[in-house]
Amino acid sequence: MSDVNAAQQAQGPLLLNIQYTKDLSFEVPGAPEIFTTLREQPRVDLQLDVQARPIQEGGNVYEVALQIRAEAKADDRACFIAELVYCGIFTVNVDPQVLEPVLLVECPRLLFPFARNILADVTRDGGFPPVMLTPIDFVALWQQRRGGQADTVGTA
Repeated sequence: MSDVNAAQQAQGPLLLNIQYTKDLSFEVPGAPEIFTTLREQPRVDLQLDVQARPIQEGGNVYEVALQIRAEAKADDRACFIAELVYCGIFTVNVDPQVLEPVLLVECPRLLFPFARNILADVTRDGGFPPVMLTPIDFVALWQQRRGGQADTVGTA
C-alpha cells in the first residue's frame, strides 16, 4: 500500500475541513410599513439546491454549497426575502461510483443544521417569526435532481 493510500484511509472516507457562509442576503422590501400593516402570519415559500464542485481538478477535495431561498408573503405583498449559500470544504475518499451521493446527500446532511440555524436567526433578527426548516430528505432531493424535477421544500 502506498503512503498516499494509507494517509487517505487514516483520514476516513469523509472529512469536513471547514464550513462557512459564502453568501447571505436578507431584504424587507416593504419596511417599515410592513411591520405596522401585517395582520397575518406570512406564507414562506422555500427553494433549496445543492451544488458540488472540485476545488482542484483530479483531487479529492470538494466545495459543497447548500443554497436556500426563503420568500415570505402576506396579502400578496412581499414581507421578506432571505437567501443563504452555506458551504463546506470536504475531503472525500470514496470509490468514484459513490462519489455523487456522498457529495449531494451526505455532505449537505452535515451542513444543514448550521444553515437552518442561520436562516432562523436572520429572519428572527429581521423582525419576523424565525423560519424553521423541516428536516430535509437529501436522498429524495438527489433522486429528484437525477430525474430532472425542481427542488422545493416546506417549512414547519
